[in-house]
Amino acid sequence: MSHLDCRTHPKQLGTPKGVSHALGCSGTGSMPGDRKMPSKHSQGKKRSVFESYMSKESVSAGLKRGTLIQGVLRINPKKYHEAFIPSPDGTRDIFINGVVARNRALNGDVVVVELLPKDRWKVIKTDDSDKGGDTVPESDVTEELLRTPPQQLGRRCTADSPDVILEAQLNDSETEDGQEHGPSVLAEVTQEKGEYQIAVVCHLGNSPKSQDTRLCPDNLLQRSAKVVYILEKKHSRAATGFIKPLADKNSELFRKCALFSPSDHRVPRVYVPLADCPADLVSRPNDYAQALFVCRIVAWEEHSHFAVGHLAKSLGQAGEIEPETEGILMEYGVDFSDFSPEVLECLPQALPWTIPPAEFSKRRDLRKDCVFTIDPATARDLDDALSCRPLPDGNFEVGVHIADVSYFVPEGSALDKVASERATSVYLVQKVVPMLPRLLCEELCSLNPMTDKLTFSVVWKLSPEGKILDEWFGRTIICSCTKLSYDHAQSMIEHPDKKFHEDELPPVSTDHPIEQIHQAILNLHGIATHLRRQRFVDGALRLDQLKLAFTLDQDSGMPQGCHIYEYKDSNKLVEEFMLLANMAVAHQIYRAFPERALLRRHPPPQSKLLSDLEELCDQLGLAIDFSSAGALHKSLTEMFGDDMYSLAWKEVLTNMCSRPMQVREATPRRPHPVLRGAQGEPRREKAPRAGLGQPGEVGRGGSTTEPPPFLHFHGGVLASGPKGPPPPPAGPIAEGFAASRPQALPLQNHHFKKVGKKPELTLIWEPESPQQKAVPQVITIFSLVEVVLEAEDDTLKYVATLKRPEGTQAPEDGPRDRDG
Repeated sequence: MSHLDCRTHPKQLGTPKGVSHALGCSGTGSMPGDRKMPSKHSQGKKRSVFESYMSKESVSAGLKRGTLIQGVLRINPKKYHEAFIPSPDGTRDIFINGVVARNRALNGDVVVVELLPKDRWKVIKTDDSDKGGDTVPESDVTEELLRTPPQQLGRRCTADSPDVILEAQLNDSETEDGQEHGPSVLAEVTQEKGEYQIAVVCHLGNSPKSQDTRLCPDNLLQRSAKVVYILEKKHSRAATGFIKPLADKNSELFRKCALFSPSDHRVPRVYVPLADCPADLVSRPNDYAQALFVCRIVAWEEHSHFAVGHLAKSLGQAGEIEPETEGILMEYGVDFSDFSPEVLECLPQALPWTIPPAEFSKRRDLRKDCVFTIDPATARDLDDALSCRPLPDGNFEVGVHIADVSYFVPEGSALDKVASERATSVYLVQKVVPMLPRLLCEELCSLNPMTDKLTFSVVWKLSPEGKILDEWFGRTIICSCTKLSYDHAQSMIEHPDKKFHEDELPPVSTDHPIEQIHQAILNLHGIATHLRRQRFVDGALRLDQLKLAFTLDQDSGMPQGCHIYEYKDSNKLVEEFMLLANMAVAHQIYRAFPERALLRRHPPPQSKLLSDLEELCDQLGLAIDFSSAGALHKSLTEMFGDDMYSLAWKEVLTNMCSRPMQVREATPRRPHPVLRGAQGEPRREKAPRAGLGQPGEVGRGGSTTEPPPFLHFHGGVLASGPKGPPPPPAGPIAEGFAASRPQALPLQNHHFKKVGKKPELTLIWEPESPQQKAVPQVITIFSLVEVVLEAEDDTLKYVATLKRPEGTQAPEDGPRDRDG
């Protein structure tokens, strides 16, 4: 397998010999009336599974007329036959039923859809969710499974799997040309005794007719559509998964191809050339049953249920942290390859590097000011610093200083190009994938203490209440006096009268005593408190969600423990001044370039999801004001107390409030914070004319991606064995956890019902001894329960087993207010 073990950049994943490229979505297709429809195949002719895409001209005309709708495709990861795009009017999402209707589009693609006739719209229940709930409509199953052989149905529905996943693709034993085999099949999904069960019924004739939707009121219908064009393939077309030989050893394909099954069921199965596979795959398939590979799709033709691709890399064993991490990075198109020699040549070659004397005449010298950094304890790229100096009139001179990366990034250079392509640094639990070479991030530009550094600064004159009295923008030179962690700054905030000693802090410059730094932190904290309070008075909304932090073994890198990351006053201090700097720069650019400035804003929440949430809160007796962002923040802040139960309620509700929110976007002719980011053209051109600096300026690339740390959490649970309940405060069970089935618990009985939108599950636990009585337990939204987590060996899934209630259960009648 050595031929697959080399490091492969996602953009180097080409097309294997003998495999044609996928038809691009920009290619001209047939007109809507001439599109190929699935029909009975004739001898020697392959039957079309998918429709041909519309032509560009037809799509453009349809979008203008309003007969076609554009949106980002979202596929349900639990039930991949369900997909959705947002409705342009903010009402219920548009439903796309099945793989055929998706027409080879993948999750995240920007697609154009055509609404189906009303008699083919989805009939929903009043308590269904737009996001793809737990029910499986019969129409979702019949269309996709009519051409699926009986032995294929339900093959993933094992006792170990908490989810029912219906395979809607052909079994690999079927021929590639889509020949029909035997009678058609209808799979009916029913719910019995709390579990989904599949009844497979053979039909020799046509499938039964579905309910006449023309008789249903509009509020029980969900508009349904089919994809007719892919505007932009946002999905990388790369996936991690497993390979195996084809089942039919007598077929011609068996000697040419293997089958790649992606771990993500939203991605189709793929034929890959045997030449890409290990030489002994056919003779020793079991050796590769748990080997993880990366495959890239290069074609998916109209006549095939399967895509065609090639193996890009062998990653290692499934379930291990490093192979899984590398697979995720490749799936999302993150460039984690080493920087090329051409890129590295753009950096200073004579080290250690010092600031040229000419720069001192071009910049404001702030090296004598008390400047310091506040970052996580493990941070190595220190990209921002703060300063605070009291003035004789009782006000303060406050500065935010950002590393001036643009000095080292010549416009149009190889370094500039790779920075634009990567766009951001990606922060993982155990490492960072940097946007720029480490020499630049961690040494040349990092604001390390007691070293002269080039920066871009915003300096204000602020009142103690945070009112801006004056401001200045420009290029500067600073010399940080110390590198503080958030914990150091927090300790100073919590102990304003304490005298800190040298052994309690990192090294401090002799030019600035510890007392001066301590007082600067206290002054900044006081101003930040006023700034934060005013932001929320002005209508800001913050929806904080739980974030896991890990302690890792220094040798193995495996997780030793985890805890909830606590967002403290020191974090809020830094956040407030970064926001203030971004807003100040945005306003400055808007004043200088009102026609070209951009506004980064959040669109309004999706109205249907928000109204459903409001209805649910009303039924739960929660007086939440959803009229504005500020009103929602006030409700969440004032309604809940500080005890563990109230905090758990707040955490669950905050999670629910996040779901209707939409991703932020940029619109022209409004301010946009531009101190950060890799796209440097606007900053290079606008900075000097806006009074922000000289030509050549580009902001420091900010970090974005912090993927969910499920790999490390899985590793920790697997290594330490089943985990009991964490200490309070508790939060909602995270996505990705599967609750144990009622049949696996010692229960006498259980039943489920919904009152409006409020679900309620009643469990009757068997007595532990004949002398005891059965224990009833009612579980609904906001119920606090104790579970034991167990990680499966060969997957990244968990099972949360409910513990028998003991003693007095937690109150579930609502959150406690602050006075109670």
